[in-house]
Amino acid sequence: MLGLASRDYHKFIISILPATALLLVYITLIPRRKSSTNTFPLIVDENSVSSLSSRVVVILLIGVGLETCLFGFSLSNLVVAIAPGVGKALSWVFLIRTTQQTSVAVATAIQTVGITATIDLSVLSTHMQAILCISSTVFALGQLVHMLPKQMKYKQVVWILPLLVIVPYMENTVAISSLKSAAQLSFDGSPDHPVEAIVNSAKDGFENMKRVQSQSYIAAHNEYTRRYGVEPPPGFQAWYEFAVSNNSPIIDEFDTMTKGILPFLRLSGKEVMEMMNSLQNDTRSEIWDCTFGTREAQTRCSHSHRYWDRHIQWMFNTLLGNLQIEVPNIRFFVNHLDEPRVVVPPRLTEKGHYQDRWLSLRNFSHQSVYDAIIKPCATDKNGYQSEKNDALTFGLPFITNFSSAMDLCQHPEYEHQHGLIMSPVSFKLIEGPVPVLSTGTLSTMADILYPSPAYLEPEFQYEESSDIPWDEKVNKLYWAGSTTGGFATDGNWRSYHRQRFISLCQNLGNRQHSYLQKSDGYIKRIKSSILDRRLFDVFFTRIFQCTWKQCKNQRNFFSLKSWAHKDEALRSKLVFDIDGNGISGRYYKLLASKSTPLKQTLLKEWHDDRLIPWVHYVPVSQSMDELPELILYLTSTQRGQQRAKEIAEQGHEWFRKAFRTVDFSIYTYRMLLELARLQDPAREAVMR
Repeated sequence: MLGLASRDYHKFIISILPATALLLVYITLIPRRKSSTNTFPLIVDENSVSSLSSRVVVILLIGVGLETCLFGFSLSNLVVAIAPGVGKALSWVFLIRTTQQTSVAVATAIQTVGITATIDLSVLSTHMQAILCISSTVFALGQLVHMLPKQMKYKQVVWILPLLVIVPYMENTVAISSLKSAAQLSFDGSPDHPVEAIVNSAKDGFENMKRVQSQSYIAAHNEYTRRYGVEPPPGFQAWYEFAVSNNSPIIDEFDTMTKGILPFLRLSGKEVMEMMNSLQNDTRSEIWDCTFGTREAQTRCSHSHRYWDRHIQWMFNTLLGNLQIEVPNIRFFVNHLDEPRVVVPPRLTEKGHYQDRWLSLRNFSHQSVYDAIIKPCATDKNGYQSEKNDALTFGLPFITNFSSAMDLCQHPEYEHQHGLIMSPVSFKLIEGPVPVLSTGTLSTMADILYPSPAYLEPEFQYEESSDIPWDEKVNKLYWAGSTTGGFATDGNWRSYHRQRFISLCQNLGNRQHSYLQKSDGYIKRIKSSILDRRLFDVFFTRIFQCTWKQCKNQRNFFSLKSWAHKDEALRSKLVFDIDGNGISGRYYKLLASKSTPLKQTLLKEWHDDRLIPWVHYVPVSQSMDELPELILYLTSTQRGQQRAKEIAEQGHEWFRKAFRTVDFSIYTYRMLLELARLQDPAREAVMR
C-alpha cells in the first residue's frame, strides 16, 4: 500500500470498516423488486402533464434564482449561475419522473452512485480505498439497473458508467508508476540529480563555517572589525565570554542582525532618540515602547492603547531576567504586528549622512505594498549578484543562493506571487530611519530582527514523545493550515503564496509539471499533467481573511479538511513550512523533529546565519515549479530518500546545539549591546 507506515495499519482498517458496513447495509436493505406500496402509477393525462410542467418551471426558476443571487448579477456571473441552476433543476425533474414509475428507493441508489462516482480516486491514501470506492459504485449501479422499469429502453447502457471512473484512475496510476520508474532508473544509481550537487556544496560550506569560528576574544574582535568596518560595541568582551561559557557554536555569524543595525549609525545617538520620540508620539505607530533596566534586569513594555503585548515582555524577561550580563539601561521599540514595518528610502548626502530626518506612517492594509517597499532598490545592491544556475538545475528553480532568492530587487515577479506584498491583512508602513524590532522582514526593509516569542510558547514546542522514528513515518509531504498570508478582496487570491501552494499540491487547474529524466546519458526536463496526489497530504482547514464572496469562492475551489492535531505533521517524512501573515511559528518544531522540513519564505529571520539550506532544511522557491520533481526525488528514489533522512537528522541534531534557550539569550544580549551603542547620546554619526 502506498505511503502507509506499519504502525498506521490499524488506522487504515478502522477507516475501512465503517464504509464496508455501510455498503453491506445498503445492499441488504434496498428492495430488489418494485413494491406496490412504494410506487406511484404513471399518470399521463393532460392535467398531470400540465402539473408536472408547472413544477419543472418552478424548480428551474428557484434553482436559477438561488444560484444567480449567490454569484451576483453581472452578465458574466449570470451565465455562471444559470448552468448549475439548470443542472440541479433537471436532476430533480429526472428524480420526479423516475419515482413516478418505480420505487422511491431508486433515488437513494442514484444518490449513492453520484457520491461514489465523483470521488477523486487519485487522492485516496491507498489503492485498497480506491478499489472499495469503485466496488461501491458498481454495487449501487447494479441496484439502480435492477430497480428501473423493465419497459425502460437502453437501461443496460448505465453499466458504462463505471468505466468513466475506472479508466481515468487506471491511466493516472500507470502514468504515476511510469514517472516513478523513470526517476528510479535515472537517479538511483547516479549522483547526477541537481539536488546531489547542491547538497554536497552546502555541506562543505557548513563544515567550513563551524571550523572558522573565532577561538579567542582577540580573534572575535578582529573578525568583527573586518566584517563591519567599525569597532565592536562596548561590552563586547563580556558578551564573548558569556557566549563561550555557554558553549555557543556561533561566535562570528551575526551578519543578519549587525548589518541591519549598522545603517542607523549614519545618525548620531541624539538623532536616533529624536526619531524614536517622533514615532512614539504618533498613536498610529503600533509599536511597544520597551525599557531594559540594568539594576533589576527586567524588561517593561507599554503601548498607547493596547494591553496584550503578544508575550513580548515575557520573552525578554525569560531570556535576560535571570542572567548576570553587562547591558546598560536601554530603550527599544518592538513591532506589534505580524508584518514588517520599516523602509528607509535612499536619501543620503555625499558624505553618507541621511539627507533629512523625516518620518511618515502610511496604511497599506488590503492593498499592494510593492511600489513602497522597493524604493531602496535604487541604490542597495545587497552585496551580491543574482546567480543563474540553469545548467546545474536544468531549468528548474532549485535554490542555490538563498539570499539572492529572497531579494525583491532581483525578482520583480514576486510582486504577484506573495499575499504579503499583494494584499496584506495589516501593513502600517513606517518610512524613515527609526530602529524597530520585528520577528521577520523583507529584503528591502530595515526592521531589526529578534527571536519571535512564539518560538518559546508551549504551543509551538517540540516534544520528542510526540514524534516517531523516521522509518515509521508516512512517505509523503504534509501541511495543514489556514488562508493567512493575505486578505482576499478579489480573485487575485489565486496568486497568494499559500493558495498557490495548495493549488499545486491538490493539482487544481490544467497545469503542466516539470520532471527530470535521464535518456542516453543526458538529463532532460519533461512536461506532464500528472501529479501523484498520494505524495501530498496538503489541505486548508480554515478559509478566512477575505470578503464574504471571496471566502465562498475559495471554499468552492479548494478541498478542505477538518481541524488537524498540532503534532499530525510529525507522522510524515516531509513537512512543509510557509509564510503566513508574517513568519511561521511552527517552523522550530519541524526543525527539531525527525522529519525533513521544506521551507518557502520571503521573510528574513534572526536565525538565517545559523541555518544552512540543504543541510538543515530544504528551501523551496516562490514559484514552486521545482516542487513536483523535488518531492518525487525525495520520496521515490533511494538516493533521494537517503538525502531526506540525512537532512532530517542534521537539522534535529543542530537544533539541539544552536537553538537552545541560552542561544536565544546570547543573540538578544548582543543585540541590546548594539542598540545601546546606537542610541548613546555621546555617539557621533558614522560616515559609511
